[in-house]
Amino acid sequence: MLIIGGLVILSFIISMNTGHIRLSPLDVFKTLFGMGVDNQPLILFEFRLPRIVISILIGSGLAVSGAILQGISRNALADPGILGINAGAGLMVMLFVSFYPVTSNAPIFLLPIMALFGAGFAALLIFMLSYKKNEGISPTRLVLSGIGVAAGISAAMIVLTLRLDPEKYQFVATWMAGSIWGTNWKFVVALLPWIVILLPLVFYKARVLNVLNLGEQTSIGLGTPIKKEQIWLLAAAVGLAGSSVSVSGGIGFVGLIAPHLARRLVGPRHELMLPTSALLGSLLVIAGDTIGRTILQPSEIPVGIVVAVIGAPYFLYLLARSRA
Repeated sequence: MLIIGGLVILSFIISMNTGHIRLSPLDVFKTLFGMGVDNQPLILFEFRLPRIVISILIGSGLAVSGAILQGISRNALADPGILGINAGAGLMVMLFVSFYPVTSNAPIFLLPIMALFGAGFAALLIFMLSYKKNEGISPTRLVLSGIGVAAGISAAMIVLTLRLDPEKYQFVATWMAGSIWGTNWKFVVALLPWIVILLPLVFYKARVLNVLNLGEQTSIGLGTPIKKEQIWLLAAAVGLAGSSVSVSGGIGFVGLIAPHLARRLVGPRHELMLPTSALLGSLLVIAGDTIGRTILQPSEIPVGIVVAVIGAPYFLYLLARSRA
């Protein structure tokens, strides 16, 4: 965890120095202490720092959301993107943006709430489709239901984009590709309370996730109220994913890759695995955003595409191994 935390800090520093207009480490140091010249304070404080902070927040939020879903379902392929929770949040964000400009303050702070409603609706639908009485949630049904719901919501989003004017269509297309579009401090303030409140609550429930991994019968025998805990944890996963998606766009695979790597590094105990997942998710999103901003300058590749290039092969590997 200390090594990963050090890599996050290193990525933070590299991202501050990297961009279309390069700032040397010395320039960054001077600017941070009020000695910047020309447009250096504007570049650092108004463009790069908000984006880096948002990358950390959404990376940790999506990663921990994926870890919760994997723990609840006992399915290694569970992820808020694959299960359609991100798509539900995205559909609500797209509908909201279609009627309100995102430049005013009120819609910015309402975006996480609207995304939460969309993600909650998708999660409820998936839960109803994958749950059977006396059997609980089947891991296989959960993934298949999530893929079906995600496909349906994505189709609805494509149909709705046909009715948008060119400016809003460009925004929606960029959002669906997974671009961090909320790049000012207002979006940081809108997202921060959700992450700061929900992450400690999930870390507090780490022992419950350990018990849930033992199976439903064993958990009941140990006195754990299964249904109640599943609902609370699912609500936390939806809140983390929905609020993150509201400012990050459709970034997938973070909630799949980070928990898996964390489990390999520190083991299955959620007391260690959850914070490690948060660190790995932050590292993945910061690195992906930095690569996307610099590899084809002055053009920019959405971070969702960079993460997908890494995540898709890993998902296929997990799928192949699960069949075996």
